[in-house]
Amino acid sequence: MNINEQVELLMQGTEYGDESLHKTMETELRQRLMDAEKEGRKLRIYCGYDPRTADLHIGHTVTMRKLRQFQDLGHDVIFLIGTYTSLIGDPSDKDKLRPLLTQEQTLENANTYARQAFRVLNPEKTTIRYNHEWLQELKFADLIKLASNFTIQQFLTREAFRKRWDGDDAVYLHEFFYAIMQGYDAFALNTDVQVGGTDQLFNIVTAARKVMTSLGAKPNIGIIMSILPGTDGVVKMSKSLGNHIPLNSSPEDMYGKVMSIPDAAMGQFARLVTRWLPAEIAAFDHGLKSGITHPRDAKMKLAHEITSTYYSESDAEKAQAAFVRLFQQGSIPEEMPEFTLSAGQTVIDVLMAAGLVSSKSDGRRMIDQKGVRLDGELLEKSEEPFPHPGVLQVGKRRFVRCA
Repeated sequence: MNINEQVELLMQGTEYGDESLHKTMETELRQRLMDAEKEGRKLRIYCGYDPRTADLHIGHTVTMRKLRQFQDLGHDVIFLIGTYTSLIGDPSDKDKLRPLLTQEQTLENANTYARQAFRVLNPEKTTIRYNHEWLQELKFADLIKLASNFTIQQFLTREAFRKRWDGDDAVYLHEFFYAIMQGYDAFALNTDVQVGGTDQLFNIVTAARKVMTSLGAKPNIGIIMSILPGTDGVVKMSKSLGNHIPLNSSPEDMYGKVMSIPDAAMGQFARLVTRWLPAEIAAFDHGLKSGITHPRDAKMKLAHEITSTYYSESDAEKAQAAFVRLFQQGSIPEEMPEFTLSAGQTVIDVLMAAGLVSSKSDGRRMIDQKGVRLDGELLEKSEEPFPHPGVLQVGKRRFVRCA
């Protein structure tokens, strides 16, 4: 790729909320790539991850996909584990105080987190660092110097803080440290580019660049990625909302969940979590907008690409065949988990014990929405005794053989 093609790829899926800022970052990226080429050096790219949970979904991999693009272009990538920033927890998109974690909890989560990340990143080309290496060495005088670059107003104009302030909810002083700590990470790593989501815009484009400049370093470039919506196509993908696609699901489940997203969300998924190049995405969009490609066919292509990204081509083919057999031919899966019934269990008891719903309220909601069937017949009362052995189905994709 020439420089312009690289810039087009690396800016794919970015969102700044301001066209002039977008142009500034794009221009700086192009210049930094040109300078690196002339100097015969690689750019240093990083993204920080606070492992407050060990369970990832594909929304977490949007920034990892961008890091992989930089890797494929030959640049150095640093996967930063926020062993110190996790002690606070990023308040950027939260309307309440996040609970504090211990460093032991963070390190435990980090091991699982990194293993899952390597399903996207090239492990041989990835350097893992931990920000306690330098943050725990800072003295109070250092913190005073760093904090002097910011005003309280800058923090209070941020939406999450402003919402809490206006609602008379507590805003704790230590929460302001997060952006400063993240800015110091960029300086300590001497990076050219920092990747993050739109919830990181202030931390990356304002705090990190200000900290680096104040310490005499060349400010890094912010590659700010759009946030992937959940399977509802509207709200940010989240495990707590149940609209997520787990990274450690089965190929069949991943394929089926992608097939469940609204047509309008296909473009976002294509830009943020596929390996497609800009020309391929443009062709995908054109096929949909022109009517040349049926939305169902486009979605199947998208589901195949995403599934094969995290599993294999063969796994994606099998998942697609299973989907066609189940949903387009109206059959049930040939293989499914088995569950042994116990005397006295109600419908909701079985749904919970079989792992088909996450809670009793979730189970009752599925029943109310007519989403629970036994051997094809609707089950409409959650507290009634479970009728008889058979194939229990919840929603379109979850099956258990009860015996």
